[in-house]
Amino acid sequence: MSRVKRGTIAHKRREKVLKYTKGYRWSRKSKERAAKEALLHAWTHAFRGRKEKKRNYRALWNVKIGAATRAEGMNYSTFIAALKKGKIDLDRKILADLAEHESEVFKQVVAKVK
Repeated sequence: MSRVKRGTIAHKRREKVLKYTKGYRWSRKSKERAAKEALLHAWTHAFRGRKEKKRNYRALWNVKIGAATRAEGMNYSTFIAALKKGKIDLDRKILADLAEHESEVFKQVVAKVK
């Protein structure tokens, strides 16, 4: 009877786990149990970070819009309320970009809602 070698799938799984932890410090990059634990935490933080990034960008856009509207003699909340009342459908990302890079166009938007 010929010899049967086993464990190729398990070995591939272990190698895959260690491949993900490449660049980690100490034994977390080379020992399977420590690597799995490290990945468990790392992927949790990465998942949370993807959600936080959206919040952070929206807050940044609000600050940029607020600074630009104050320069035009208006505050952020009245500007957003006037946009909604005037049915101007520009989102905060676009408004922040206009405020930062296209100040003349932003001034026209502010003048339109005043």
